Amino acid sequence: MNMDWLNTLSDLLPEVALLCAALVVTLADLWLKHPKRATTYWLTQFSVAITAILHWWLFEVGESGYAMGGMVVSDPLGHLLGFFSASALMITLVYTRAYAEIHGLLKGELFSLSMFALLGIYIMLSANHFLVTYLGLELMSLSLYALTAMRRDNANATEAAMKYFVLGALASGFLLYGLSMIYGATGSLTIPEVFAAISEGTINRAVLTLGLVFVVSGLAFKLGAVPFHMWVPDVYQGAPTGVTLLIAGAPKLAAFALTFRLLVEGMSGLAVDWQQMLMVLAFCSLLVGNLAAIAQTNLKRMLAYSTIAQIGFMLLGFTPTVVQFTTASAANGYGSAMFYLVSYVLTTLGTFGLIMLLSREGFESENLTDLKGLARRSPWFAAVMAIFMFSLAGLPPTVGFYAKLAVLQALITTGQSFYIAMAVAAVLLSLIGAFYYLRVVKVMFFDEPTNLSPIGGCGDARLVLSLNGLAVLALGILPGGLMALCSQAVLKALSS
Repeated sequence: MNMDWLNTLSDLLPEVALLCAALVVTLADLWLKHPKRATTYWLTQFSVAITAILHWWLFEVGESGYAMGGMVVSDPLGHLLGFFSASALMITLVYTRAYAEIHGLLKGELFSLSMFALLGIYIMLSANHFLVTYLGLELMSLSLYALTAMRRDNANATEAAMKYFVLGALASGFLLYGLSMIYGATGSLTIPEVFAAISEGTINRAVLTLGLVFVVSGLAFKLGAVPFHMWVPDVYQGAPTGVTLLIAGAPKLAAFALTFRLLVEGMSGLAVDWQQMLMVLAFCSLLVGNLAAIAQTNLKRMLAYSTIAQIGFMLLGFTPTVVQFTTASAANGYGSAMFYLVSYVLTTLGTFGLIMLLSREGFESENLTDLKGLARRSPWFAAVMAIFMFSLAGLPPTVGFYAKLAVLQALITTGQSFYIAMAVAAVLLSLIGAFYYLRVVKVMFFDEPTNLSPIGGCGDARLVLSLNGLAVLALGILPGGLMALCSQAVLKALSS
């Protein structure tokens, strides 16, 4: 019995450490008063860094195991995504600290709720059971709802929080109802047992397919894919920019893991059905996201529609791998999708980080016109922002170019005309999307500035933003290491 507890503790070490740290930070903030929340901030950063190190160490060990009666899985895929999620939160807090201070949001709740949201993400990453999956999803979602509503005296933030909460509850209901139907058909809540039951082929396929429709609908909402995207532009625009970045960053990695666990590991026997659904979601997201973004003048709203289009491109990586379900083709497609999402999160961190850097007391730098003449105010940060825009557009030599190339390669290597046509459509729609990304570059470098004041911001935020831009460029030139990590994690997850 003692050995079982020790094995469970070692498998859940990052989650347990983060839970204890979140409780310590919450209590410490009540007693250690500081006008700039320095103690709370550094304690949070230290705690999240420890969990990131634990995830990386477990990933390097490379072993897969089960804990809590098989309800939790500890595998390289979850640990690698956990490391990226923790790193994303640390970078987000660096960017958010100064922004929160000048907008009156530098409170203990910002840090404690961020840690609980990360804990929800960790639980989703390691879930091997439907109820554990739902527990992690709700913990993350409720924390983000509360963070969105932190600016209580702002009507836009309150409206965004209400929309996020109501639509999020609806999507959670979809997902829960779909999972209950899968349970009713298979008689199990454990993902491997669901996979085994579906593979036997003796279950009523109509019931499974109906449950699958609700599951995919819930996943599409969490990803922000069309037609379940309605909340994304309003929440991105209405929420404080620091909270917008929290929503746009690590939770996307959790949504990828949730999609992978449920659809690939649990319901690959229904791949013919969910593959077609994801194709429709991907194409509609690319079409609506890129076309709607062209008309936006609010930068945060434009990036929200950009997110919808980027998620559509990522979903393409899930579609070709089940034509002939082999380990090699799966690693190619799912690994490309994972690489795409990691590179997108890295780029998004810097994009919103720069928006927060340009903000000042009583002023949100969130309109396209606020970037006019940025090259005259700060040539360096204008160049950094240009790198981010080039990466989102998929232009070389940024990481976004290789990410798009990897997904397109996964489509084309199937050798089937339909997937080649999908790849061509994705390229054409991405060309449309390049317009609004390059428009940002044009405004920064060729429009006359309306404000010549120097850019403020803390030194650590400026340093991290610079390193963020260089990382986007470096990973575009040398993407092999990150791509190998993603493929390795996917391969081990499929073989465990």
